[in-house]
Amino acid sequence: MKQEIIIAGFGGQGVLSMGKILAYSGLMQGQEVSWMPSYGPEQRGGTANVTVILSEERISSPVLNSYDTAIVLNQPSLDRFESKVKPGGTLIFDGNGLKKFPTRKDINVYRIDATEYAYANDTTKTINMIILGGLLKVCPIVKVENVLKGLKKSLPDRHHHLIPMNENAIQIGMDLIKKVE
Repeated sequence: MKQEIIIAGFGGQGVLSMGKILAYSGLMQGQEVSWMPSYGPEQRGGTANVTVILSEERISSPVLNSYDTAIVLNQPSLDRFESKVKPGGTLIFDGNGLKKFPTRKDINVYRIDATEYAYANDTTKTINMIILGGLLKVCPIVKVENVLKGLKKSLPDRHHHLIPMNENAIQIGMDLIKKVE
């Protein structure tokens, strides 16, 4: 099974690190992995996206024109990537700051209000892990225990004390995500 994913938003939202953790998680499961970030020179506050491919077989190219799953965290990302989700695929969005919402009927659309939850609960550093939890609920492409191993691999040792907080954020995301009908 192959899963082609785009995660997009503003720099500083944890887009690239979410992709990196997802990629490490796939490695921990013995999958073939591709992680390809893209961001402007301004990084924090500018647009950023990352393509992650997880596969049981070799990956021929990290360059994609369409995706099985798109996770979008701002309006420019929704505008750019909604049309690139394959029919029958999945679009996950955070409603924070959106003026227009997804309109496609041939894909599965999920809303996760991770930003709103994180600000209300003073856990803004875990927004990306809340969203990753939502992804894992609707598309269990990696096991949570492998995400925790991926976190341990991608975080510097001085931040390993934050792993339980991130594990909790993943569980919150699994509870927050809702299908849009």
